Amino acid sequence: MDEGPQRFVKIQDIDTNRVRKPNFVDTFLLDGEWYFVVADSSKAGSTSIYRWNNNGFYSHQSLHPWHRDTHVEFIDVGGKPHLILSSASQPPVIYQWDRSQKQFAFHSIIKEPADVQMVKHFWVRKVLYLCLTRFIGDSKILRWEGQRFMEIQTLPSRGSMVVHPFMVGPRQYLILGSDFSFSRVYLWDDLTQRFQPFQELNMRAPRGFSLVSVNNKDILLAASFKGNTLAYQHLVVDLSAK
Repeated sequence: MDEGPQRFVKIQDIDTNRVRKPNFVDTFLLDGEWYFVVADSSKAGSTSIYRWNNNGFYSHQSLHPWHRDTHVEFIDVGGKPHLILSSASQPPVIYQWDRSQKQFAFHSIIKEPADVQMVKHFWVRKVLYLCLTRFIGDSKILRWEGQRFMEIQTLPSRGSMVVHPFMVGPRQYLILGSDFSFSRVYLWDDLTQRFQPFQELNMRAPRGFSLVSVNNKDILLAASFKGNTLAYQHLVVDLSAK
């Protein structure tokens, strides 16, 4: 039987009175239930969590009101779910999931400068790291020490709105976009446990990166605010003697 063409159909308007200027959205599964969280960048808005109830997503909890949040990152650390919120007006804030209350509760503040554009996490040999990206000033690499995050490295990032850690095979990379100069790719060095400069890429005001592996090719996609979306293929050059 021919079902006809498939398409997406709107089923719901999310609470527009609560979320004024959404800047980022992330989804996650907790205790068998689906949630999503919206970072609100409005001066009068509140970052909010919504829960699926079989008919749609409905308001579950409000977090961090009036702080012009720029990004939110979901992380599971040792079976303990966390949300990390970056803000234009104060340092990043960590919330931890309270299973008894089915709510996120304030946990701690990452004692770094305000005006963090994006928080992204990555793992290296079962160790958790964060990258805090800043538009003005240096970005920070932090390592989880069991009770708190400790700064281990700074990366120049003037004009950076976006960061993307990614792996190609065993190699851990991190790319910092820039509105003012070349975007920088870094490669993790196991010996020093730091990122080392790897390559510069010429792109105009990148706002998002994604890695896709297709037909045995690893391709990095870069979405531009002022130019074309670009695709870069990862190549391994054999420099050994023939």
